[in-house]
Amino acid sequence: MSSLAVSAQAVIKFDKTSHNFGTFPETEVQTVTFTFTNTGDRPLIIQQVFTSCGCTAYEYTKAEIKPGEKGTVTATFNGRGQATGTIKKIITVRSNASNSIVRLYIEGNMVKK
Repeated sequence: MSSLAVSAQAVIKFDKTSHNFGTFPETEVQTVTFTFTNTGDRPLIIQQVFTSCGCTAYEYTKAEIKPGEKGTVTATFNGRGQATGTIKKIITVRSNASNSIVRLYIEGNMVKK
């Protein structure tokens, strides 16, 4: 086996890894989409996504992402019933990439309506 075959792998590169919603009322659901590219030379597969709390839902590209192709992770924060003030949540993305764990951050200032 050549050394090239051994070192070939997927690489996940996000356009950004954090998003600030700014100030928003607790009654408004906030959504952001993070876009990533497979900059490696093997297909990329997202194996797992999880969040730091139940108030943040997510969707992600479940299909295999070929080298050079893009995919997305969308995070939706619903603050109803949560304490107001500064929020900072983490979305963890696990994949078969060489950088197998990437953390995405959403933050903002939730105020009473």
